[in-house]
Amino acid sequence: LNDNASHYKITLFGTVKSPKINFDPPFLMLMPVPLDVKTETAISIIPQDYLRQSQIQVELPELELEDGDRICPFSVQFPEGQNIVLSSDGTNKELICHIGFRSSSPVSFLGNMYFIDEEEN
Repeated sequence: LNDNASHYKITLFGTVKSPKINFDPPFLMLMPVPLDVKTETAISIIPQDYLRQSQIQVELPELELEDGDRICPFSVQFPEGQNIVLSSDGTNKELICHIGFRSSSPVSFLGNMYFIDEEEN
């Protein structure tokens, strides 16, 4: 610096954290109900390491009935919105998600629902 030929060595260390979401409870079991009666429960979605706002989308499974018809008996609602927001203290606010099920045909299902952010994580 300033015509001084001295060399300076700078070493940088860093950690890359990928955004992720956790669920409470980590899995969901809905109670059996009579046909055409809705059962519903709430889960908490806990985002971690999001550095900018993102929005959660949900892929709901379709079920195939014995007669070959396909139905989507699940519903999802986010009563306080589905945006992941970075708060002033650097943490992400958890989201509440209501998952419902209603079917007019007898069905049983074991599978996955996919919660995806805007970057398809």
